[in-house]
Amino acid sequence: MKLRFPYEGIDKGRALCEQPEMTAPHMNNVRPRDVLASRLRGGQRPGLDKWGAGTQIGSAEQPVVAMCIVSSVA
Repeated sequence: MKLRFPYEGIDKGRALCEQPEMTAPHMNNVRPRDVLASRLRGGQRPGLDKWGAGTQIGSAEQPVVAMCIVSSVA
């Protein structure tokens, strides 16, 4: 059995048995092109960069300028 990476991406609009070829119903943190090797083989999505200078939010370099509260009534 050959298993190939679903290069066409996610297709959530159809039943699992009706999936178009080279698509998948679920994919998390992946992308089709491996950046380091520049190959189509499926690669891990890079992590997110830290925001700011790595200091605590609210310090002199990163002051808190606005805060809000959101609530909803069901």
